[in-house]
Amino acid sequence: MKISLIGATGFVGNAILNELLDRNYQVNAIARNPDKITIENENLQKNSIDIFSEEDLAEALKGSDAVISAYNPGWTNPNIHEEYLKGAEAIQNAVEKSGVKRLIVIGGAGTLKIDGNHIVDGPDFPKEIYPGASAVKKYFVENLSKNEILDWEFFSPALEMNVFSEDQAKTGKYRLGTDSPVFDNEGRSRHSVQDLAIAIADEIENKKFSHQIFTAAY
Repeated sequence: MKISLIGATGFVGNAILNELLDRNYQVNAIARNPDKITIENENLQKNSIDIFSEEDLAEALKGSDAVISAYNPGWTNPNIHEEYLKGAEAIQNAVEKSGVKRLIVIGGAGTLKIDGNHIVDGPDFPKEIYPGASAVKKYFVENLSKNEILDWEFFSPALEMNVFSEDQAKTGKYRLGTDSPVFDNEGRSRHSVQDLAIAIADEIENKKFSHQIFTAAY
């Protein structure tokens, strides 16, 4: 199976890249600067593509069995809200043009709901990441969730990530949910990025959440 992975050099994208290669998938890794990918693997193809060039991106995606988008303009980018919306829409359009039907978008935890309300809209949501998180929610609610062409899925990570020591990071354990966080016995929603990658790779194989938002946590 061939997977095109957009945003392969990012925090989440890199973890997904490693997991896919560990499972012997063919990976078409697409990034602004693919030279940052230091892995050498016979199943890995590196591509430098401007995601805003829909025609070029569509051409690069052709022949893939699925596309995973871990696109993020950067949390410190002052224009993250506008750039995320523009980039996410360009990626979705390019997937449609490529003829690939399956798209898995890695979103944010803020798109999940508690008591029927999106977390990102709550009064205690961190202001420093609000512009990006609100863009992700807006894209999902107003665009992706209404798409009837693609076999799409939207993944929202746990509320906490990257809080584990290296020997605890990859356990292969997780519980799945849909549009609300999965909490543990301590009332925390947490997951390592390595186990997030396992959940995504498992979903590629199991196909449980077509046209749905889903999440995973311990």
